[in-house]
Amino acid sequence: MAIPDYQTIMLPLLKHLSDEQEKSTRETLESLADEFNLIEEEKNELLSSGQQSVFMNRIAWAKVYLKKAELIESNNRGYFKITRRGLKTIEKNPDKIDNKYLTQFMEFRDFLKNKSKKKSGAKDKNSETEELEMKKTPEEYLEFGYQKLRDEL
Repeated sequence: MAIPDYQTIMLPLLKHLSDEQEKSTRETLESLADEFNLIEEEKNELLSSGQQSVFMNRIAWAKVYLKKAELIESNNRGYFKITRRGLKTIEKNPDKIDNKYLTQFMEFRDFLKNKSKKKSGAKDKNSETEELEMKKTPEEYLEFGYQKLRDEL
């Protein structure tokens, strides 16, 4: 199986935390790797920066977005757990959780609004939709842009 994008990771990550126990990043990595049937090469594949694995990076971004929607929380570095809102979300048994799903939460919409304000220029509806549907993490988009520039040069 290919390494899943960060939005695909969101629901399994939330389910992993549904026992209400605080989980470590390492424990979560192993559990989700098993969930997605990743082989060692996929688990260890590095971003082109060589600083972090692609899978760990995608888990980290899934955590950021779930945290912004207040579905999970982190009280200790490297550890996190599900919130009451996260439990209620799991009880609804959604088919998937992605950026579009998270827009039902005001805190997530505020996060997106603040994020877009930091970018220069006004965004149109199409670019907001594209942002919600993006499959790559910000680091992967930077790497893509860098490689595209190098190729054009």
